[in-house]
Amino acid sequence: MLKVIIVDDEQFIAQGLQALIDWNAAGYEVAAVLSDGQEALEYIKKLPVDLVITDVMMPKMTGLELLETVRRENLSNAGFVILSGYSEFSYAQKALRYGCIDYLLKPVEKQDLLSILSKYNNISQNSKMEEQYELAYQARCLISLLFGKYDPHGVDYLHKHLDFSDGVRYIEISACHSSDNEDDDDENHFRMVQRDLYQSCAQILGEDRSRCFCDASLDRVGYGIAFVYSGALARNAGCSETQYIQDFYKKLGVSTQHELRFLVGKKVDDITTVSESYDTVCGLKNLCAFRQPKSIYYYEEELSVPQERAVLCKDTLDQLITAIELNEQERIGSEIDDLFAEMQQRGVHDKDINLNLNYLLFRLMHLASNLDNEANQKEMLQFISAQSFREGISRGSRQHLFRFAREYADYLSLLRKNISIDILDSIDKEIQEHYSENLTLQGFGKKYYINSAYLGQIFRKKYGQSFKNYLCSYRINEACRQLLYTNKQIGRIAEDVGYKDVDYFLCKFIELKGCTPSHFRKSKTEKPHSEFPGK
Repeated sequence: MLKVIIVDDEQFIAQGLQALIDWNAAGYEVAAVLSDGQEALEYIKKLPVDLVITDVMMPKMTGLELLETVRRENLSNAGFVILSGYSEFSYAQKALRYGCIDYLLKPVEKQDLLSILSKYNNISQNSKMEEQYELAYQARCLISLLFGKYDPHGVDYLHKHLDFSDGVRYIEISACHSSDNEDDDDENHFRMVQRDLYQSCAQILGEDRSRCFCDASLDRVGYGIAFVYSGALARNAGCSETQYIQDFYKKLGVSTQHELRFLVGKKVDDITTVSESYDTVCGLKNLCAFRQPKSIYYYEEELSVPQERAVLCKDTLDQLITAIELNEQERIGSEIDDLFAEMQQRGVHDKDINLNLNYLLFRLMHLASNLDNEANQKEMLQFISAQSFREGISRGSRQHLFRFAREYADYLSLLRKNISIDILDSIDKEIQEHYSENLTLQGFGKKYYINSAYLGQIFRKKYGQSFKNYLCSYRINEACRQLLYTNKQIGRIAEDVGYKDVDYFLCKFIELKGCTPSHFRKSKTEKPHSEFPGK
C-alpha cells in the first residue's frame, strides 16, 4: 500500500479526511496525521512517504514552503496534493509549478478525493515501472561489461546516468552463512537474505542504487550482491576510498543485521574494463577458505604480486597435481612437504604463496571440468577447501593444504566412477520409505562414499531443487494425504511426517500450499472426518 500523510492545522479537517473514505480499499495507508509543515518535514526526513495531502496556510511552515523544501533538498519523491480554499487558489497554482500533482478545494468531496487518489496510484505505478525498467537495463549493461561484452550504446547510457570517474572496482557483497553444508541449504532463505541485502544497499546508495544488483549467474553459491564502485562515490562523500568502503560495510551490517563479507576487486581506470576487476574477485573467492576470516578482502592485499620478485614453484606444483589426479594419498603428503621446503628455500613471500595457490587451484578446476563440465567446479573447490579446514589448523597451512589435497583427490576419483544416477535413485527410494526420519545429504554422503557437496549439485541438477526443499515438499505432500484420509490432529501429522516443531511445519505448509493445514482439510474434504480411517 502507498503511505500517505495528512497535514492540516485544523484538527477537524484532518480527522474528517481520515474518516471520509476507506483508505485501505483505495490502496493507501494513512501513516500519520500532522498539524503543520515543520512537523511534516521532520517526518519526511525520517520515514518513507508516497503521498502528502497538505493545507496551504499553516503556522511555522506553510504547505507551499514544505513542498519547496522537500523538492529543493531532494528529500522525497512523494506526490503532493494541496488543500485550498477559494481565496487561496493563487497559492495552489504556485504549488503546481513546484511539481504538486493536484489540488483539492475545501470542503473536500469524497468522489474528488477518490479520483485524485486513483490518479496518483496510476502515476505511482507507471513511475515505479519506468524506474524498474531503467534499473534493469543499467544492470544488464553492467553485467555485460562484467563478462567482457562491450556494447557502445550501453556504455554511453551508463556514462549518462552514473559517474565512473576516479577509478572503478567490482565488489561482491555476501552474507556469511553459519554453515558450509548443503544440508543447511534453504534456497528460499538465501534468496530472502539476498533481497534484504539488495534493498539495504539500494537505500544506502540512493540515487546511485543502480550500481548494485543481484543476479544468480554471478554467485550461485552465496547469493551475493554485485556493487560497481567508483572513486566518485568517495569524492562526493568527502572521504578516502578505504573509508567509504568501510563506512558502507558498517551501514549495511547495521541495516541488515547480517555478518557480511566484501570482496573488493582490482581498481581499473574505466567502466569498460571492469571485467578485469570482476575476474580478480573470482580469484579472491577461491582463496578465501585458505585465509583467516576477514570482513573486507582487498585484491591488492591478497592477490597482487610484484612481477620483479614473483616466484612460482611450477615443477613441484605439477608433481603435486599429478599425485592428486592419481589419488596417491602418501605421495600427496610428500609432494606438499617438498612444496613448502622449496618455498622456504627460495624465500617465497605471502603474496608469492597466493600466486602458487592460484596456479594449483586453476589446474585442479580444469581437471574436474574435464570429468564433469556441467557441475559448478568453483563451488566444489570452495566447499572442499572450506570443509578441509578444522579448528586447531591454521588456514593456508601445510596441514590445511594436505587435507584439501586429499579430499579433492577423492572428489576427482568420484567423478571418474560416474555412479551418480544409481545413487540418486537409491536416495529417492530412501526418502519415500523414511521421509519422517532425520535425512541429510551429509549422512547419505557417508553412506554412499560420495562428497556431500557434489551429491547436492547432482541432486539439484536432476530434480531441479535442493535436497532439503525436495524432502520438505515430499513431507508436506504426505501431510496433505493424511489431512484428507485420516482424522489425526495437525500436531500428530506434523510429527508423523518428520517435523518436531509444529510452528515450523505450519510455516512450511503455508509456504508450499498457500493455506493452513486446517483450511486445506476443510476445503478439500467433502465427507466428515469420522468416516476416514484414523491411525
